[in-house]
Amino acid sequence: MPRKGSSAPPKFVKNRHFHCWRNVLNANPAYQRFPVDIQHAKRIAYASFMQPIRLFSVSEQTEEHLRKGIQEGRWSGRLPGVVKLAEEFDVSTGVVRAALRRLELEGVVTPGGLGRCRRVVPPEQGGTPLRSLRVGLLLHDAINDCDPVLWELQRDLESAGHFISVAKKSQIQHGYKVSSIVRMVEETSVDAWIVCAGSRELLEWFAAQSIPSMALFGRSGGLDLARTGPDKIPAYLDATRQLIALGHRRIVMITLAGRRKPVPGTLEQKVLDEIRAHGIGTGPYNLPDWEETPEGFNALLENLFRTTPPTALIIDESQKLIAAMQFLARHHIDVPGQVSLVSPDFDKELAWCYPSIAHMEWNSGQIVRRVVRWVAAVRKGNPDRANIKFPAVFVPGGSIGPAPTTRR
Repeated sequence: MPRKGSSAPPKFVKNRHFHCWRNVLNANPAYQRFPVDIQHAKRIAYASFMQPIRLFSVSEQTEEHLRKGIQEGRWSGRLPGVVKLAEEFDVSTGVVRAALRRLELEGVVTPGGLGRCRRVVPPEQGGTPLRSLRVGLLLHDAINDCDPVLWELQRDLESAGHFISVAKKSQIQHGYKVSSIVRMVEETSVDAWIVCAGSRELLEWFAAQSIPSMALFGRSGGLDLARTGPDKIPAYLDATRQLIALGHRRIVMITLAGRRKPVPGTLEQKVLDEIRAHGIGTGPYNLPDWEETPEGFNALLENLFRTTPPTALIIDESQKLIAAMQFLARHHIDVPGQVSLVSPDFDKELAWCYPSIAHMEWNSGQIVRRVVRWVAAVRKGNPDRANIKFPAVFVPGGSIGPAPTTRR
């Protein structure tokens, strides 16, 4: 940081946390035996190496420089805009925004409103810092902790000064038993909950609680509960109509249990209604039940393709789409010659597929910002319970084509 009176901008070092758990494995013979508990090794590494050294991120360095400048009287009244500060410090605007958010939490600056610069809180006013929140994150599936949307969400919430507490078990690991999930939730000390892809029964329970909760995806329609996610109904209907126009009559949706039980969700029901509107009968075949395990998924596909093979599959979640592609390749079933594939999402795992995968597309950044704003409102004591969804569109790709004229 420059000395008092110096006009030179600070020179930032872009430090990252040094993950040294591998050094622990190499240095300690006890950890060279296999199998190794990697998570335990990481904890030992952090305890041994990380605590004595405090590495400051670029946004933390920016925050400290802003705080010092305010204390020394360099800035008073309105702060310069984000872009100008970013240029002065030679950092990104995102870094400046993260630093300013933390200063807002401390009561050092106040928001200026949309399009307006932040204001410095005079020392005599004694700005009251807003406390950080511990935000609980209840996943649908443990594998979802690698989801880019959740990564982005956790990063932005932590940048705003909050702490993320991921529930010990996912909904799938609880076998969707609401009573079991409720016990875990009640034993977890947090200030607010974000529930990912919750079942209707689970979200009904959260809606009845006093603790602020938000449904991220999931069957929350009509509940007195804050919720957000993409509005996929128009995109699903567009995909269904295009498949029917290509001659498809055996369209199967493979969805999560929470989307089909105890009755089909609104989205699924509208797709079934659209199929029927074209004179095609529907039933359990179009929305089959299955055990949500890799073995159960494989058994489902085996049953589907044994007697009356579907000509089109709409498969929820990219992980399952990839598993389906492996199954089809193993059984020499051509895509899209014998079966068309549609993914409701487009994750980076699918970006290298050629021809491209037909999918639904939506702006994840809008959803992340909505959640972050809701948590900020919780911190201020006035959380909303609005249902704010963002548009999704269907993007045709090389994984769909005309329905086969003969059965394989």
